[in-house]
Amino acid sequence: MTALTSRAQANRRRIMDIALAELLRHPDATMDQIARAAGVVRRTVYGHFPSREALITALTDAAVEDVTTAFTDHTADLSEPADVALARATLAAWECADRYRLLVSLAQCSVTDAGIRARLEPVRNRATTILTRGLEAGVFRSPLTPRALAHVHEHMLFGLMQAVNDGDLDAEAAGPAAAETVLAAAGVPAGRIAEAVREAEASPVEGATPVAEAMD
Repeated sequence: MTALTSRAQANRRRIMDIALAELLRHPDATMDQIARAAGVVRRTVYGHFPSREALITALTDAAVEDVTTAFTDHTADLSEPADVALARATLAAWECADRYRLLVSLAQCSVTDAGIRARLEPVRNRATTILTRGLEAGVFRSPLTPRALAHVHEHMLFGLMQAVNDGDLDAEAAGPAAAETVLAAAGVPAGRIAEAVREAEASPVEGATPVAEAMD
């Protein structure tokens, strides 16, 4: 990579970081406002992103990549009980998704719901693997197939993000609540759910990038 290309990539990343912060504060922020916040002329922003929709699409792709990495890193240990693995993956993915949750509403217009679902296919596949393992072991109980249950969980998490956006769910408590909700939907016995979430919170994954660090 040449120095010029490296500098261009760094500028693009910086514009994206500032754009995300602006859009999370002001969802209607224009390209002009984003350019001013970034301390550059509008032409510079348009040089990287030809439209506001293109910028939101790029931010959505980055968000999905973060969620996919978090979910994958936190489900690598196949010897771990499936309920703990699913709780840990949900907590990790939620921490990433919470940063982007207001972006979801914007992305539904420019990327579309179908586009967002397509981008989340790797996460859905990983979730299906965990759910298959848990159902076969009797850790999960559901009349649904693993794939169908993965779809249910995905839509539940989107619903919880919207509940936070609407002020119906406290953002600070939303992560553990999301994990417990996912486990309940998977058919984990009520007396086991909170314990599995506590185990997931108490046992960090060796070699995985801490979510808070990844968001810095």
